[in-house]
Amino acid sequence: MKVRLCAAALVLSLAACTTVPAPPAPPAVEPAAMLAAVRAAAGDGDGELAVQPLRDPQVEDLRQAAQRFQAEGRHAEAAQALDRALALAPEDPALLQERAEAALLLHRFDQAEALARRAFELGARVGPLCRRHWATVREVRRAQGDAAAADEAHARLAACRVAPPERF
Repeated sequence: MKVRLCAAALVLSLAACTTVPAPPAPPAVEPAAMLAAVRAAAGDGDGELAVQPLRDPQVEDLRQAAQRFQAEGRHAEAAQALDRALALAPEDPALLQERAEAALLLHRFDQAEALARRAFELGARVGPLCRRHWATVREVRRAQGDAAAADEAHARLAACRVAPPERF
């Protein structure tokens, strides 16, 4: 009886050693690198059409505070400042994009994508800001391992470049 129990215990312990390998982990995501890629995609906007709205001074103060917080690594506080600014100007595409970028830094990728898409819908759909919208979507989709959607976002990003009208 003891021999059978020992044999059964040996078989079970050997069976426990043979496990099915786990699926590969998604690539490591570095939000700061994602943000750098988004901002690099915007380019300098030189020689193209770019729409720049007038800003409310209170909103501008909150935006600048958010930039300072972000530079100091205080990402949650930056997001809060942008949320307060959005309460004053909820349909400002640039502000929505900045909040999307803050969401990236907080690892809130679904929120970042939703904000970037909303900003695109409300914005001029051309220029550096447009490229930032689609670069955000691209980076989120890459982080989620969705290469097809990332490629689609990259194609949309390229379509944002529009030359300004000729002046006579």
